[in-house]
Amino acid sequence: MFVDDATRRVLARHGILTVAQDASSGGGGGTVGAWRVVTLRAGELPYESPAMNGVVAKHLLHRLFPNARFSVWVDAKMQLTADPLLLVHALLVGRGADMAVSRHPFNVHTVEEAVATARWRKWGDVEAVRAQMETYCANGLQPWSPSKLPYPSDVPDTAIIIRRHGLASDLFSCLLFNELEAFNPRDQLAFAYVRDQMSPKVNINMFEVEVFEHIAVEYRHNLKPDARGGGKQGVTRMASSRDITGSSCERHLLKMWGESAE
Repeated sequence: MFVDDATRRVLARHGILTVAQDASSGGGGGTVGAWRVVTLRAGELPYESPAMNGVVAKHLLHRLFPNARFSVWVDAKMQLTADPLLLVHALLVGRGADMAVSRHPFNVHTVEEAVATARWRKWGDVEAVRAQMETYCANGLQPWSPSKLPYPSDVPDTAIIIRRHGLASDLFSCLLFNELEAFNPRDQLAFAYVRDQMSPKVNINMFEVEVFEHIAVEYRHNLKPDARGGGKQGVTRMASSRDITGSSCERHLLKMWGESAE
């Protein structure tokens, strides 16, 4: 388990972290249940953004643990309810896949996820997200269609990633990380672009959402209620074809909306 200094102090204060020495003395070890804790010191992190520091461990695991044959990444908001070894066998080895990840429960197209990212303020720089999508559209990103099968979706839920470490999955992770460093750490936005551009293709088992819900429990950590106790959401105007005229994503969106003859 990778944690920063602030998270480590909270875990220790609540008695969740078992340590050989007090957290205030600078000890970097300890465990949370079966998980060994690795503390990432503030002055030694490569990026100012905590989100970018997180994706280093998330997508460059093969660089951190070069001898690992398999890995299971679990976001901090998730709690597994199944044996990780069982997941490796059932979702990865048994399917002959390089990676296993759940498909997104709602969105199928990358641009749909980008709109949701902007709408729900999952990333603060909305114009940067727009520029990212414009770049991808200009370089060949297509909306999901049956021609992309056996990939059933362009949008994953990357809270849990199961990998067989080898050339295909490690290359995919490196290429994906390059996109995250270039644009933003929202890995769902770059996922399909990297996957579709790769040759040979990486074998990804994008399993059903129902499987995801059976193997883990999610504890949401980013809900920010207003004073009345509910989430605050502004008025959102539906997009139309007039909004995208001249955009590099114009043909992409028309095709996604079913308004294009192509």
